[in-house]
Amino acid sequence: MSAEVAVGLRRDAVGLREVLFQSITAMAPAAAVAASIPSGAAFAGGSLPLAVLIALVACLFTASCVAELARELPAAGSVATYAAQGLHPAVGFLVGWGYVFVEALVPPLLLLQLGFTTAGTLHDEWASYPADLWWPWSLAGAAVIGAAGYLGVRASARFGTVLGVFEIAVFLVFAGWLVVRAGSHNTLSVFGTSHTAQGYGGVSGVFAGSVYTVLAFAGFEAAAPLAEETRDPRRTMHRAVLGAALGIGLFYVATTYAMTVYFGPDRFASFGAAGEASWEGVARASFGLFWILLFLAVVNSTIANANANANVSTRTAFALARIRVLPRVLATLHPRYRSPVAGIAVQTVVAVGAALGLGFGYDPVTAFLLLATVIVTVVVGVYIVVNLACAGYFLRRGRAALKPVRHLLLPLLGIVAFVPALLTAAGLPAFDFVTKLTAPVSYAGPVVGVWMAAGVIVLLVLIRRHPERIAETARVHLDEDHPHAGDPQNGAVPR
Repeated sequence: MSAEVAVGLRRDAVGLREVLFQSITAMAPAAAVAASIPSGAAFAGGSLPLAVLIALVACLFTASCVAELARELPAAGSVATYAAQGLHPAVGFLVGWGYVFVEALVPPLLLLQLGFTTAGTLHDEWASYPADLWWPWSLAGAAVIGAAGYLGVRASARFGTVLGVFEIAVFLVFAGWLVVRAGSHNTLSVFGTSHTAQGYGGVSGVFAGSVYTVLAFAGFEAAAPLAEETRDPRRTMHRAVLGAALGIGLFYVATTYAMTVYFGPDRFASFGAAGEASWEGVARASFGLFWILLFLAVVNSTIANANANANVSTRTAFALARIRVLPRVLATLHPRYRSPVAGIAVQTVVAVGAALGLGFGYDPVTAFLLLATVIVTVVVGVYIVVNLACAGYFLRRGRAALKPVRHLLLPLLGIVAFVPALLTAAGLPAFDFVTKLTAPVSYAGPVVGVWMAAGVIVLLVLIRRHPERIAETARVHLDEDHPHAGDPQNGAVPR
């Protein structure tokens, strides 16, 4: 096993296209358009396109920071390495500890969505199909994702690329169709504040809607953990992270605009994720069998998202396991495919166990909401820390490397943008539009608290017994092959 770990992940296995779609599919564009973004309509109403545009600008602040750090520190540890280098190795460990946890929960979240979406649609079409027979679809999805991961990053990333192209193409074609059918009802007024929902007039409604839609952007950083398997990682990671955030953000704006002008801006506050006033409902009522393609695109999106986040969780776990802050077995690689097979096996067990356990313990929709709340709370917290790490890293490197706007102002704006999203995800009523969470979704906070408390205990034990392992969270393995390895100007850590 030590020989396998020493060789490392397969170098130069994928290029810009694959890692770009790694981030794109991690954002689950089709599922976000159909389910996540409409949640903002209750506040922004027919001004939702403006809310999405604001969310895009807000997310680009943090995407810029991630892209800058990904270029400087190409490492499978990604956000953990960034925090270790920019703030402190102990912070890097805690970021990695939390990030591995929530990224491992994304696949079961998507498997639940795959299950109840497929079962519900089949029941609507054929009443004889039980609406609660969701779990076979979840298991089938787990098998597909596990197989793709086992075959290595090249197979997994190319699989994600194909899925990503399909879901984006379907929604863009449908959006174009909606714009054409809207005819004279096309209007730029939806990028103003005149169509907000009742009770949330003007800017306040748009702001509330943007906070809910900003959560649809989570995942743009998912390319970063593939840095050690990517050709020309410094350049490629930077382009992939920014490209995914900007490209999918514009996709969100375009599709939301299309549905808003077709459905009607002044009644868009009633638009949601299900029923007649939804993407599938509109397609069923007015566009014949095209709704089937939309349904397949959403199903496709769940599988692609789960596949991308399985890559993230297993690569981050691999990075932490090879420096022995997580069990060493998680750094075991397949001798041929160079995939982290032990991590993939653990990820599959966690995915199936969490999906079935929570799905049967509550119901699949409630389990989905509980996992989603845990995931978003931690991921948004990680984004805030990464913004701080960006400022810290470039301040440490000195005046020559520091660009005040890019490395100080944008991180500050990124933090400001994500704090309301963090409060919203956690259900903390700091704003009048934040809904207090109820059980069992309210258990998300204690779950996160217990996990992070366990991480602090592990951290203290490691600091006392193996402090050198914590220090290695800042290690950039690719730089060890560089002729100037160990030079702080190259972002490497002396060994």
